[in-house]
Amino acid sequence: MPYLMGVTLLWAFSFSLIGVYLAGQVDSYFSVLTRIGLATLVFLPFLRTRNLHPALAAKLMLVGALQLGLMYIFYYKSFLLLSVPEVLIFTIFTPVYVTLVYDLLNKRFSPGFLLAAMGAVLGAAIIRWDSLSENYVLGFLVVQGANLCFALGQVGYKVIMEREKKDLPQHTVFALFYVGALIIGSLAYLIWGSDKLPSTPIQWGVLVWLGAVASGAGYFLWNKGATLVNAGTLAVMNNALIPAGLIVNLLIWNRDADLPRLLGGSIVMFVALMLSERFFSHRRFA
Repeated sequence: MPYLMGVTLLWAFSFSLIGVYLAGQVDSYFSVLTRIGLATLVFLPFLRTRNLHPALAAKLMLVGALQLGLMYIFYYKSFLLLSVPEVLIFTIFTPVYVTLVYDLLNKRFSPGFLLAAMGAVLGAAIIRWDSLSENYVLGFLVVQGANLCFALGQVGYKVIMEREKKDLPQHTVFALFYVGALIIGSLAYLIWGSDKLPSTPIQWGVLVWLGAVASGAGYFLWNKGATLVNAGTLAVMNNALIPAGLIVNLLIWNRDADLPRLLGGSIVMFVALMLSERFFSHRRFA
């Protein structure tokens, strides 16, 4: 779980950096393409073909295309249909998809993992719930597309690694994850991108940080961490980013946050996480 906790903290800063320096100022598809491209460059030097076979290469590219590439397409499209609070509310269903996809791939049903995921959803809902607009059904479906892609990618990677050789050094093959995402990101930019490029050194610096560190190191460490915990814990940690992001935003950028709701939701998610670790950890690699 240390991997997931570390990346949660890392990504908590990323939300504020995007909101303050990039959102509405730099073309979103250029930002996505730049982040994926830099992440690919970070891991290409570690690529070792001796650890690869065609099936593994194809699977890694597929999960990258889903978890990072296609997810971003749905995610950015959702902002054309919904307000920011609505998008945030609808992302809380990701833990449910994580548990259900993991059980589906393993041909079973684990009510304990689903219970932990629902605890995470409840905690995040306490923090983020706000009034919704009347016409949000289509936007809801688009966000669920993003959630499902993110869940499919991380769970798919977890299952792939569980079925591969135990001594496989994951960092020597992970570049293909980004290659798969890069294909999708390039196509998205060609179709929907604009010439609204970064105009200040700070914007370029933020993009470099987000690409090389938040996307590069972040997704590798997150997916590696996913292989080391049970599906219930992975589901809960998907929503732990919400209170972490709010805390960072409050402390550094002094944005408004509802502290009682933040505390209440965080407690619910913490309890769900502890239940998952305490009662379901014996099924960690089952």
